Amino acid sequence: MNKLLAQGLNIDPANGDPVTVKGPLADINQLNDLINVVTSFLYPLAAVILLLVLIWGGYDFLMSRGDAEKVNSGKAKITAGIIGFVLLMLSFLISRVLGFIFGVGEGVL
Repeated sequence: MNKLLAQGLNIDPANGDPVTVKGPLADINQLNDLINVVTSFLYPLAAVILLLVLIWGGYDFLMSRGDAEKVNSGKAKITAGIIGFVLLMLSFLISRVLGFIFGVGEGVL
């Protein structure tokens, strides 16, 4: 089978064992493998962004000094962060349930 997406490089030094360097798509044979690789990168990235949004909203809320507009801005950022967290968890759960139903990936657990 030709692996069109995967790349590899064989390095044969003058003295020593040859080394094979694989590209990031070396072990991807099907679409579900690609989806698993992408989601394993995007979910932690989204969680870090969520944490930054919550910190930013909390900072705005604490530094508002009673200004109603800044208090509402901080509350809105915190609310958006919580809604984003819920959507992130729902998307993860839905993708796992669909993977279980169609027999793709690890499934629910």
